[in-house]
Amino acid sequence: MTQLQSLTWFAAVLGLTLSGCQPEHVETPTLTLQLNWFPEVEHGGFYAAEVHGYFEEEGLTVEILGGGPNVPVVQSLDSRRVDFAVTNADRLVFAHDAGVELVALMAPMQNSPRCIMVHREAGITSLEQLQDVTLAVGSGPAFYKYMAHHLPLKNVETVAYPGSVATFLNNPRFTQQAYVFSEPYLAQQQGANPVSLMVSELGYNPYASLLVARRADVAAKPEVMHRVVRAVARGWQHYLAEPDETNQLIQQLNPDMNAGVLKYGVQEIVKLCEPPDSANSTFGAMTNERWQTLVEQLAEIGLVEPSNLAAGKMFTNEFLP
Repeated sequence: MTQLQSLTWFAAVLGLTLSGCQPEHVETPTLTLQLNWFPEVEHGGFYAAEVHGYFEEEGLTVEILGGGPNVPVVQSLDSRRVDFAVTNADRLVFAHDAGVELVALMAPMQNSPRCIMVHREAGITSLEQLQDVTLAVGSGPAFYKYMAHHLPLKNVETVAYPGSVATFLNNPRFTQQAYVFSEPYLAQQQGANPVSLMVSELGYNPYASLLVARRADVAAKPEVMHRVVRAVARGWQHYLAEPDETNQLIQQLNPDMNAGVLKYGVQEIVKLCEPPDSANSTFGAMTNERWQTLVEQLAEIGLVEPSNLAAGKMFTNEFLP
C-alpha cells in the first residue's frame, strides 16, 4: 500500500467515524493521561483528540501530562496518580511480570518505530551486516538484548546512548538507536546521509504508543473506557490525515519539535500505524498471537518468566469503535 493509499484509508475511516451519532453521557471528573516522553508525533493522536474536541464530545475532561526520561509511567498508573498512560508493549509485559496488571486498550502504532541509524557511507544495508562499528544504545533495552541474541555483531562496541545526533554526525563508523520518525531527519538536516535499519525486521516488533489503563478500572468503568478509546481513536485518525493543527500545539509544548521534523514524523508514522490488513482491520486492534510472540521473545532473552504471564490478559479490543 502506498502512502497516498494509506492516507486515503485513514481519511475514509475518519469520515465514517465522524458521521456516527454520539451517545448521551453522564458527568465524568477530570481524567489524566500520562505520556511516555516529551510531546512528539508518537503522541499526535492523543493531542488531536484534545485539539478537535473529541474528548469534550464524549463528555470528558482529559489532562495530558508530558513525560520524559525520569517519569515513571507504569508506576504512576499503578499507584493511581494518573488514570491512563501511554507505553510500549514490551514495557507492559514487564509490568505484568512484576505483578502489575495493566491492560492495553488500543495500539495506534502497529509497528515499532525503533531503528538503528547508520551512515550510508558505511555500506551497511541490514542489521545482519552490523560490524566494525560503535553502537550507542540506552541502558539495558530489550530490543538490543534481542539483537545481540540473534545477530553476530562482530567487532561492535556498545556505548551509552548520547541523547542526540552530535556524535553520529562526526563519525562515519558511529551508529545509534533511533526512532525512525525523529533522529534520521535531524541527522539529515545537519548534513549526514543516514539509513534506518528497522529492528522489526528481526521479528521483534512490539506495539507502540499503547493507550493503557489499570485492569481494575477496565472492569469497573467500562463506559469511561469506551468513551476515552472512541475519542482517542478519532484523534489518531484525524491526526494521520490532517496533522497540521495538532502539530502546532505539539510545537508549542515541545519547541524542540520544529515544523520540519513534525511533518517528516507524520509521513513516517502513517506507515507504522497502518494495520496489517487495512481493508478488514479495526484501527488500533491487537492480536493474541502478537502478544504471545512478544512474551516468548522476552522470555528467550531471559527478561521475563513466561509461566507468570498470559498474553490474553494484557490487552482488549472490546472498547474499539
